[in-house]
Amino acid sequence: MFFIIAGIQPKKNALESTPRQCPSCGLSQAWLKRQDHYLSLFFIPLFRVKKGAPFLECGSCGHLASESGEPFQTHGVPDFQCPNCRMPVEPNYRYCPHCGKSMS
Repeated sequence: MFFIIAGIQPKKNALESTPRQCPSCGLSQAWLKRQDHYLSLFFIPLFRVKKGAPFLECGSCGHLASESGEPFQTHGVPDFQCPNCRMPVEPNYRYCPHCGKSMS
């Protein structure tokens, strides 16, 4: 008998090697990233199953913005971030859909 551990997991990928200016704090520490979802076998990402949208993430203040520098629009949902990965999530989530960690 043997076990296979497989699943889908998110992974942030840096898209550029040079930082941009953060629209919130003004420091040049905003990196263009994309969060893709990968099929993993034994926690090793094998291939991408879903390609995410590019976004800016500041390494200094943690501000998240679209690629053009505009803040994320939550379409009527109050601004609420995961305390671990700082991605925008709905306030009633118990676990983050991006990193999978508990919201408490």
